[in-house]
Amino acid sequence: MKKLLVVCGAGHATSTITVAKVKEWLAKEGLENQVQIVQSKIADELNKIDDYDAVISTTIVPNSIKDKVVNGLGLLTGMGTDQIYAEVRKNLGV
Repeated sequence: MKKLLVVCGAGHATSTITVAKVKEWLAKEGLENQVQIVQSKIADELNKIDDYDAVISTTIVPNSIKDKVVNGLGLLTGMGTDQIYAEVRKNLGV
């Protein structure tokens, strides 16, 4: 099972919306049983970032982890979603 982390500043509002959209996408792609989603705030996950196969963030992240994080703001605006999902799929390896 792959692990996907979805983070925002406080771990509530934008990450909740993002998780819902990602769940829809996973179901559409037939991947819902292959990916475990964890929702949190960025501050709680900085030291555990390597525990996840992929990370989607709707907030600013430190430079030290930027290479592992996909910017998920487009999932909130509806712009560039295909590219975001492609990056997530690549990072998950599914």
